[in-house]
Amino acid sequence: MCFAHVLLNALDYRAKGYEVKIVLEGEATKLIKHFEQPDVPFAGLYKKCLDRGLLDCVCRACSNQMGVLKLVEEKGLPLCDDMSGHPSMERYTKEGFRIITF
Repeated sequence: MCFAHVLLNALDYRAKGYEVKIVLEGEATKLIKHFEQPDVPFAGLYKKCLDRGLLDCVCRACSNQMGVLKLVEEKGLPLCDDMSGHPSMERYTKEGFRIITF
């Protein structure tokens, strides 16, 4: 699963002192439901990222399309919709972040 690399790299960068923000878009939003099950692969990594505050934004439009919007809201995860229902990457580049896409 490619998303495992997002989690691993986010934790690695944070451990090395970088500021890290994960933005979930597209089909990756479905993984929120998947990671609710503690025995699935990489659920522990996902929880570590949540505990460290690395999940900055979940796409509202994609969450709705993938059928997980209600779960995202129930979990209190940060939803973004500032670009026609999707998160705008411009605010991250404006803050000086480099965008890495997996």
